[in-house]
Amino acid sequence: MIITLAAFSGVGKTTTAVHLAAFLQNYGETVLIDCDSNRSALMWAKCGEGMPFKVISEHQAAKEIRRYQHIVIDTQARPENEVMQELVDRCDALILPTTPDALSLRPVLQTAKLLQGLKSSQYKVLLTRVPPLPQKEGELAREMLEEAGLPVFTTRVREFKAYQKAALLGKLVNNVGDRKGGIAWSDYMALGKEILNGQAEL
Repeated sequence: MIITLAAFSGVGKTTTAVHLAAFLQNYGETVLIDCDSNRSALMWAKCGEGMPFKVISEHQAAKEIRRYQHIVIDTQARPENEVMQELVDRCDALILPTTPDALSLRPVLQTAKLLQGLKSSQYKVLLTRVPPLPQKEGELAREMLEEAGLPVFTTRVREFKAYQKAALLGKLVNNVGDRKGGIAWSDYMALGKEILNGQAEL
């Protein structure tokens, strides 16, 4: 399975790529390809004792990817409109993370017409960094996206400080010794299962 993440701003794209790759590793050999010029995923992996999956740059991909069952691609931030069709054509699932605030939602909503032309079974919007309490902000964002005709994951990724620790220590969020780390990881487990179930229905 090839999963591509594309985002219009800093909305937890790399965090999602890292934790989805960790989830998929439980279902087969997984590689994360870091195509972002910031090399955030590569730096994350190098900070700690290593990840349970391999992280490589796009320059290494041609040699490496053939032996992996699952591929997660962390793309360059702020993809241009014409790039979106190419992205969806080259993957099994295109995930578009966005936070529920207006500044992050606006680019997704402005691109709604283009996105609606893509195969609905191949892309979905993921709400990230949703305040754990109250839930009103996340629900309002979901309603706006669905009213615009965009498919949205049922799973929402809540915002926890444990993610900052994870990135600094080069670990997964459930391995940083934070009491909220397990709850944060459960969001990505739910997302991973939702993706796998969606692929099974195709």
